[in-house]
Amino acid sequence: GHGPNSDSTQTEKIAGVYYANPVLFILLLLCQEGLRRKGKHVDSATLFFFWLLLVVCDIFPFQTLIRAALREVSDVPRFCLFYISFGLELVALVLSAVADISPENPEKAATFLSRITFNWTITGYKRPLVQEDMWDLKDIDTTDHISQVFSSNMKTELDAARVRYQKKLQKCASSKRDNAREGEFHNEMSNGLGKGVSQDVLMMVRETFLYTFKWILIESAFFKLVQDILTFVSPQILKLMIAFTEDKTSYAWVGYMYATLLLLVAVLQSLCLQQYFQRCFVLGMQVRTAIMAAVYKKALVVSNNTRKEWTVGETVNLISTDAQRFSDLTSFIHLLWSCPLQIIISIAFLWIELGPAALAGRTVVVLMVPINVLLADKARQYQMENMKFKDDRLKVMNEMLNGIKILKLYAWEPSFQAQAEDIREKELKVMTKFSYLSSVSTFLLTCAPALVCLVSFAVFVGVSPDNMLTAEKAFTSISLFNILQFPLAMLPMIIASIVLALYLYICVLSFCLSETAVSVCDGTFAWERDAEPVSLEIKPGQLVAVVGAVGSGKSSLISALLGEMHSTKGFINIQGSIAYVPQQAWIQNATLRDNVLFGSPNDERRFNEVIKACALEPDLELLPGGALTEIGEKGINLSGGQKQRVSLARAAYSQADIYLLDDPLSAVDAHVGKHLFENVIGPNGILQNKTRILVTHGVSFLPHVDEIVVLVEGVVSEIGSYSSLRASGGAFSEFLDTYAKDEDTDLDAPLEDVVSSTLKRENSIRHSQRNSRFEYSQVVPCTKLIRRRKNSSIRKIENDDDLKKVQKLIEKEAMETGWVKLSVFLQYLRAMGWGYTAVAALVYFIGNVAFVGQNLWLSEWTKDAVVYANETYPPSLRDLRVGVFGALGVAQGLFVFLGTLILVNASIAASRILHERLLKNMMRVPMIFFDTTPIGRVVNRFAEDIFTIDEAIPNSLRSWILCLLGVLGTLFVICLATPLFTIVLVPLAIIYYFVGRFYVATSRQLRRLDSVSRSPIYSHFGETVSGLTVIRAYNHQERFLKHNEITIDENVKSVYPWIVSNRWLAIRLEFLGNLVVFFACLFAVISRDSIDSGIVGLSISYALNTLNLLVKMTSELETNIVAVKRVSEYIEIENEAEWVTDTRPPKDWPEAGRLQFENYKVHYRPGLDLVLHGITCDIGSTEKIGIVDRTGAGKSSLTNCLFRIIEAVEGRIFIDGIDIAKLGLHDLRANLTIIPQDPVLFCGTLRMNLDPFDKFSDEEIWKVLELSHLKDFAAGLKEGLQYEVSEGGENLSVGQRQLLCLARALLRKSRILILDEATAAVDLETDNLIQNTIREEFSSCTVLTIAHHLHSIMDSSRVMVLDAGRIVEFDTPQNLLSNKGHFYAMAKDAGITQQDSSTVL
Repeated sequence: GHGPNSDSTQTEKIAGVYYANPVLFILLLLCQEGLRRKGKHVDSATLFFFWLLLVVCDIFPFQTLIRAALREVSDVPRFCLFYISFGLELVALVLSAVADISPENPEKAATFLSRITFNWTITGYKRPLVQEDMWDLKDIDTTDHISQVFSSNMKTELDAARVRYQKKLQKCASSKRDNAREGEFHNEMSNGLGKGVSQDVLMMVRETFLYTFKWILIESAFFKLVQDILTFVSPQILKLMIAFTEDKTSYAWVGYMYATLLLLVAVLQSLCLQQYFQRCFVLGMQVRTAIMAAVYKKALVVSNNTRKEWTVGETVNLISTDAQRFSDLTSFIHLLWSCPLQIIISIAFLWIELGPAALAGRTVVVLMVPINVLLADKARQYQMENMKFKDDRLKVMNEMLNGIKILKLYAWEPSFQAQAEDIREKELKVMTKFSYLSSVSTFLLTCAPALVCLVSFAVFVGVSPDNMLTAEKAFTSISLFNILQFPLAMLPMIIASIVLALYLYICVLSFCLSETAVSVCDGTFAWERDAEPVSLEIKPGQLVAVVGAVGSGKSSLISALLGEMHSTKGFINIQGSIAYVPQQAWIQNATLRDNVLFGSPNDERRFNEVIKACALEPDLELLPGGALTEIGEKGINLSGGQKQRVSLARAAYSQADIYLLDDPLSAVDAHVGKHLFENVIGPNGILQNKTRILVTHGVSFLPHVDEIVVLVEGVVSEIGSYSSLRASGGAFSEFLDTYAKDEDTDLDAPLEDVVSSTLKRENSIRHSQRNSRFEYSQVVPCTKLIRRRKNSSIRKIENDDDLKKVQKLIEKEAMETGWVKLSVFLQYLRAMGWGYTAVAALVYFIGNVAFVGQNLWLSEWTKDAVVYANETYPPSLRDLRVGVFGALGVAQGLFVFLGTLILVNASIAASRILHERLLKNMMRVPMIFFDTTPIGRVVNRFAEDIFTIDEAIPNSLRSWILCLLGVLGTLFVICLATPLFTIVLVPLAIIYYFVGRFYVATSRQLRRLDSVSRSPIYSHFGETVSGLTVIRAYNHQERFLKHNEITIDENVKSVYPWIVSNRWLAIRLEFLGNLVVFFACLFAVISRDSIDSGIVGLSISYALNTLNLLVKMTSELETNIVAVKRVSEYIEIENEAEWVTDTRPPKDWPEAGRLQFENYKVHYRPGLDLVLHGITCDIGSTEKIGIVDRTGAGKSSLTNCLFRIIEAVEGRIFIDGIDIAKLGLHDLRANLTIIPQDPVLFCGTLRMNLDPFDKFSDEEIWKVLELSHLKDFAAGLKEGLQYEVSEGGENLSVGQRQLLCLARALLRKSRILILDEATAAVDLETDNLIQNTIREEFSSCTVLTIAHHLHSIMDSSRVMVLDAGRIVEFDTPQNLLSNKGHFYAMAKDAGITQQDSSTVL
């Protein structure tokens, strides 16, 4: 109804639009909503703002209509329509602010509001996050995308650099006609990288970088600029605010407006800042990805020369620490222009406030810069030095962990521990210097703002008596000084960091520009070595054997064929694909099936055929999960022979055209070797129609090959078939006459009667491998070992769970969840020392009191402006004000400096203690730990975690203490100024707490996921580098690149949410901080009559400054302290027995060398089956015992028991009547000698490898070298005994390494010697010499020989035959043969008859 006085014409006029508009609007809204429902539509920013503004503007008609309606509703339809549409507008606004979360990546579906507040991020509060919770990456963040863009840009830049270089050369060419050579360009590039940086390289670095990441750089620069400008708006509003409190006449709404403005500016600033940070950190993440991918890609193609220059450790370092550091630095790249900008603007504003006096402050600033630059430069030098020591220490650690079995067997741990501790001490020295330097710069930083204030104010007040320091001026200036503090602090650090980043980038670049492997071109095969060319032609389908003495270049020939060697002249032509079996099998950490398939499609029939031919069937029955058993790092749970057979199976399965077999038969037992030759390699094997090149020491196979190539000192001396070479009477036939007398019996006879000794065992020693032969029982974590059944085929495991349980050898890395326990913090503080910690906290507290005092003094000072408004300012008072202000500032600086120094010493002490304990414990952990833990994981503790303890924790602890005190100071001052503020304090504190808790839960979990998902990247990288030759031979680089991309992506999946969760936290904290500022202003307005302007300025400028850092710092400290937890996990692992106990053996023990076993039982781990079931035997002094085993599980366990690598379950072992269980491990191990299967050598001199404790004289060492036939080799080296052995002994041949191990044994000369197949990797001639040396030198010792090849034990006094861990026969070889028992059967298999054995004896 219309009101009586309403004008009807007016009503008509209203009607049309007021009805049509809402109706259309409502229809439109419904359409838009329908569209939103349709699918992947995300509301844009414009829409969001549209709704927001609409709702805000409609508030006015809303209240007008309500007011009218209170009197009476004049127009019901219009009234209803308006409120319906207003309701819908509100709904639309809410809807545009919330979105449906997309399952694969919530970011894609996030709305504008959610995007700017990072509300879409992952939350790990309800339950700890796991890798499966991580969502898929956006395409532009994937490794594949980034590395493609990066490499194509790098290529473009390289080409441009090439062109520039050519031009440069043409300029020079006028003086010297010289054609521009590519090689020189390359050298120039690499030299430029090595020795100071050439312009070209720098330009290349810059351009590649800018082109790859240009958009993200531009966006972040824009946000940074806006944020910088907004920073300076706050002090201006603050100035107005103070003026408002001083002017009691102005309206209250002006005050409220200022408060709201301050809030809005602050919120806008926060939003920009977080968008900027988000982009910067994503940039850092992408840079790290690009570097890791580029280094990996390069590692797949580097030449051998480059591989010599870059050890595995160094390249792993490139992708771990260096890439990480580089990405950290990239995040700050914009500060290069932003810092100077901020300094200039703040000085301009100061000029407005203080006039020329601001220049005085600026002079201080200018003077600070060179000092800071000097400090930064010195700090950089220390950092470089520190990086070098860190590399060295990790190299030694790597070696120690790889050779830990040897260190234990020889009781050498103390020597190596000392070596690592020496390097660590040097590292800590440099670190201490570095930290002292940092504390000096901290001191300067805390003093800088105070000094600048002091100088500016003093000059300002002193210049003329009219200059009064008002609250307005003082606090606006102080806000500006606070802004100034950040760029001043950062600039020198940024410059130093950029220099460091360039250095790191150049490291990466010099690796990426290093030589690439030789590509193979057409022609016959010619290869030059010492100017003796080798020519060789092999027809398709032939089986060619390559024979020669140790070091005659057999493996080099294979390398050359693979294109791995540097060809000085001539070329190689290979038609067809290649399969390669290296001398030392390379096994991946994957299932056995994956190792054989090696990326080929699975064909069950072919797989079974290959497994059968390679004699792997029995092994599959023994392995707990059959073909799906997981093989540990470097094939740790396979014996040498098994690894070699898997390696051969891989080749056989690959169906290549050409097979290069580098002595695959030496690592297996004789009868297995025969089987492999017959079924795989030989004329009737599964490879019979392929071209095969077989390097071998086994004379017995030679009659069956098509052609034999004889190498002598790198030259082909003869080529021909067996019979023609035999007839020609050359070097080859002489060689046969000497060593193969007995084999001549019947050349055409089947292979049975070949003498097995010609097939000496060479264990496939994986490069610097830890340990070779571990029985299966130890590897199976489930309680029951699946027993082998003679009649069973490969045993099926009934249910899936069992299978999963069985296959896992390497447990997943344990990952802590939930809060970091207080005990971890306490543990760190305890390591620092309670006294230190308490004193430091106290000193910091006093410093903070000085800081608060200084500011309170300043607000008192500003009151003078009111008191002496119309009088002259007394100079005495002025001097007092300036003096006290200055003194408090300096006091604060000094206390912070002192506190920092104390903390530095404390944290270095903590670093020292924790590393010492970790190292000490790792040396004393039982061997079983190393069998089930990948080395990468242990190295990670020594690398990343110790790095965190050294550098990150001290910094975050210091910042946290300062931050906490700062926040307490702030709250104290604000409450002092505006007591009303205490009302807001409690709810704010509660919100703070919850936001913090919520965030820390997520962040810490993501950090842990990050470090756990990093290990596979490094493991895969290490594996790739060690198996390079194999990967290249099979041409599988692409597959490995893909795998690397997947592992990096998995890691980035947890890094990216972490970056976002940091922003999530920061934006919420900043909002809270902004609220604190807002309330401080609000209460100042409310109580402006009772309050003076000085205090207002003080409380607000305080609030602007601190709060947000505290939660960030707390979470950072929590995140970093996890490293202490991870290290202490490894400090607390149970140790093996004591090294030295109270029971010491007599001085010359063991004198007789008599061994007694009494009912000896042993298993590898509690809950597993026994490996030895009650061994009882008595071995007399100087007896020579051979040990053989039917099944292959007990022999090595026996030696492990003697050295107490594994401890007895029951029973005892006596040596010369002393129970070995009562002795300390070192007393026991130092008095026994073993020549192990795998010759493990360490980085260091030849001498150090023989005698790490320097117990023996040089004469003694030369004598043993002579006995082990290495004297000629050693004397031929110009460094002699000081010759540097490279990582894992790579620069010696396998045979030479084996001889060095023999030399070690000869040096120790103890009465009990254990030979574990010691002469595997040497040719017959050397083998003969070694056997003689052992016979003569160890004639007065008790010798136990573990044999695969029965021939080597036919001359023993007695032979012990084990079967399934029990002794089944123990007698002289003669008696055993005539008894026709187990031994007889084995001998028959190996082709040894009684006549043979009698001729041997």
